[in-house]
Amino acid sequence: MADYSKLKLIIEGLLFMAGDEGLTAKQLSDILQLDAAAAADHAKDLMKDLKSKKRGIQVSLVAGAYRLTTNPDHAAYFERMAYSPTRSSLSQAALETLSIVAYRQPITRVEIEEIRGVKCDRAIQSLVSKDLIEEVGRAEQIGRPILYGTTKSFLDYFGLSGLDALPEPSSVSIDDLDDQTQLLFERLEGRQMTIEDMSLADIETELNEERHSKPEIETETETESEEGPDSASESEPDPEPEPEPEPVPEN
Repeated sequence: MADYSKLKLIIEGLLFMAGDEGLTAKQLSDILQLDAAAAADHAKDLMKDLKSKKRGIQVSLVAGAYRLTTNPDHAAYFERMAYSPTRSSLSQAALETLSIVAYRQPITRVEIEEIRGVKCDRAIQSLVSKDLIEEVGRAEQIGRPILYGTTKSFLDYFGLSGLDALPEPSSVSIDDLDDQTQLLFERLEGRQMTIEDMSLADIETELNEERHSKPEIETETETESEEGPDSASESEPDPEPEPEPEPVPEN
């Protein structure tokens, strides 16, 4: 068992890893192998420590889960950073996450990660800070994870009248959305894209082009069938005439 001071440091690290989901006292107790009351006491002590030292981060208790948040006293600076023009561009990971949220909302972080196959804490935080996605509720599951959905700003950025203006499911299959976003990002590889650059209509066009374009490939069979008769007539020489039989002498 770690000592008291070390336990608080461990909890701080765990809350950082948990991101916006946070961790309940029960989850902390399972990880730390403590009873829930003791785990909650350690989390509250960490909360007091960070607040007394006036740190830039703090521990907040939201919907029964402890999570790391920024200090509201410094909100003006955080806001300036969030809306800075130099930070207006989105990474490919954020764009991919955004497309998944748009089509599968409401959706939890874990469900997004199952589709992408990688952690997406930073991508989600980036999208939340830019007001493109937001918390829309809690899932009826163990731990009550946050459900994410798109915002009005999302509709404004992409020029959509509503979510019903997204490409139809018939053309963008929800079942293979991860494959389609992969196609998109292969096309975008090496290119920095901003929110203003990205249009869902353009994305749908690109995805359809990727799915339906098939290069014309000549097979050896086709080549042989096209050239067979002509080439055979050219390559085979005319047969030589058979020699005439010699006359038989008369007796």
